[in-house]
Amino acid sequence: MLKTSLSILFCLFFFFYSCTTKKTEAPILLIKKADVDKKVNISYQIIPSKDSVKKYLKTLVEPDLSLVALINRADKGFLKNFDSIVIPIDKKQKLQQYFPFPFYADFLKDVKKIIFFSYPAQAFAAYENGMLVYTGPTSMGRKADMTPTGLFYTNWKAEETTSTFNDEWQLKWNFNIENRLGVGFHQYEMPGYPASHSCLRLTEKDAKYLYEWADQWNIEGTDNIVAHGTPVVVFGIYPFGSSKPWLALAQNPNALNIAEADLENIAAKHIADILQKQAERDSIK
Repeated sequence: MLKTSLSILFCLFFFFYSCTTKKTEAPILLIKKADVDKKVNISYQIIPSKDSVKKYLKTLVEPDLSLVALINRADKGFLKNFDSIVIPIDKKQKLQQYFPFPFYADFLKDVKKIIFFSYPAQAFAAYENGMLVYTGPTSMGRKADMTPTGLFYTNWKAEETTSTFNDEWQLKWNFNIENRLGVGFHQYEMPGYPASHSCLRLTEKDAKYLYEWADQWNIEGTDNIVAHGTPVVVFGIYPFGSSKPWLALAQNPNALNIAEADLENIAAKHIADILQKQAERDSIK
């Protein structure tokens, strides 16, 4: 009798516990725009001459030196030769605060991965389902060999490969985005202005990140693309012959900012194709 009573009590307890658990179970929450960091107001100033730049650089230690180099779209070794540089008054913010892309883009919530390259800002941004996950500087095509703009997809990649433009140039963490023209993003020197022969130069850290993060294409034979890689949108016009755009931050801290609505306008004509290629890739998986 005692065993029977205990069995009944156990069953009743399990029943009520299960019901209670189901009712109070927290739903899985997606990241919302409200949860994303907000842009902070950062003031900038110009260090105006080569001598003053050299003196200022001697006062910097890491990580501030690296930050100033990134903001000026350059490797640290190039800074001492600059006639002027722009520096932030506040050097303690997260890196994304110093670059122009929005931290969240709702119109990209269904896009698993995408990379944007801004020609005028000489900056790139990687998004996952609308969330900014990585950003940094780039050095794109010089005036004589401009980087083509529009929608591309990541194709093949190589940890190190030889440039098709000059066989003396070794490109690390190279990811091709235009197979016919040989355009891709990769590590190479960052001199602080658009200097490449149409490729998209990155710091080694950034090139390695995108190399590991983006997806390669799937092909059958030599040229039959079964599944496209990660979409890459290159946009804008660089003001060749004028001052470097980031120097304008001293007068207007928002001079380079790309609003979410602006990014949506840039990507609008590509979204249908991006989602179609994404669905094709998912169907193969």
